[in-house]
Amino acid sequence: MKKLLIAIALGAAMLAPAAQAERLKDLVGIAGVRENQLMGYGLVVGLDGSGDQTTQTPFTIQSVASMLQQLGVTLPSGSQLQLRNVAAVMVTASLPAFAQPGQQLDVTVSSLGNARSLRGGTLLMTPLKGADGQVYGMAQGNLVVGGVGAQAPGGGAATVVNHLSVGRISNGATVERAVPTALGEGGQIRLELKNADFATTSRVVTAINNRFGAGVAYALDGRVIRVTAPAASDQRVAFIGQLEELNVQPATLPAKVIMNARTGSVVMNQSVTLQACAISHGNLQVSVAADTQVSQPGPLSGGQTAVTQPGSVDIQQAPGKVLQLQAGAQLADVVKALNAIGASPQDLLAILQAMKASGALRAELEII
Repeated sequence: MKKLLIAIALGAAMLAPAAQAERLKDLVGIAGVRENQLMGYGLVVGLDGSGDQTTQTPFTIQSVASMLQQLGVTLPSGSQLQLRNVAAVMVTASLPAFAQPGQQLDVTVSSLGNARSLRGGTLLMTPLKGADGQVYGMAQGNLVVGGVGAQAPGGGAATVVNHLSVGRISNGATVERAVPTALGEGGQIRLELKNADFATTSRVVTAINNRFGAGVAYALDGRVIRVTAPAASDQRVAFIGQLEELNVQPATLPAKVIMNARTGSVVMNQSVTLQACAISHGNLQVSVAADTQVSQPGPLSGGQTAVTQPGSVDIQQAPGKVLQLQAGAQLADVVKALNAIGASPQDLLAILQAMKASGALRAELEII
């Protein structure tokens, strides 16, 4: 824990200088230029006995029967398929902005049933649909699974390394339909800050107007900036490229403390300060143990052996410590102070929550 707090303190010291200028492309996105998520349902075949147990996943049998019927194969009525080399899967991909028909995409294939492994399988042709229900891509190919599994004969001990029910196919999908992108309609584009901030928005507007002339950019709110762009598409693309390379110094981030209640991680930025306060901290340890004792009856007494487990409880409490912090203390002072009283991650959660409730912590407290 001390190493963790020291690392945070060192990071705060490194971040202490004024914020460096950043490229505009790292601060904003362009409205309409975005990825779209695609999803499809398909079958993976060719598994070495590690596919779905069809008695427990009837949808796999239904899918195979439907596929065979489309291929002209009619199964006898009432036939019970026992498939071991087939698995029902979900196929997902991201369709990038400006993607055109014929472009190839990477896809992720995830088991939907109870298949033990997708290693060595082949994904059959699967249509990939968008949120509007239209088909935007087709996926097919051999899976690459980044793991390995081994099991003793007869279903004994098994060893699994990494995850075997998810695989990936590089360039496994082909774009069949392009998503129309309205970029620069009406001679204007909209820049959207990734993190809304009025001061940063104002600085971006100033930087653009200083570079391209007054009135080219103006802010709509704390996130959106409207920019006048050339009407011709080639000139507009060149203009956007120049925009993205502009250097802008973002405003100082608001004071914020992020706490992960599950792992005990605490991250604070350099803007966190404190008002004058006192912190009391003490360690309390409770140990509960049980010792098994066996009591044997005397010879020829006719008694029975008795087993008892008398319990013992040990409570230890370290001397409490009270720490005084001066008003306006910076992050390095906060970390040093909490480190001095030997606070654990869970102690930090409680201490920071109490400091926020008392008004001593000048920061937004977020628990994830």
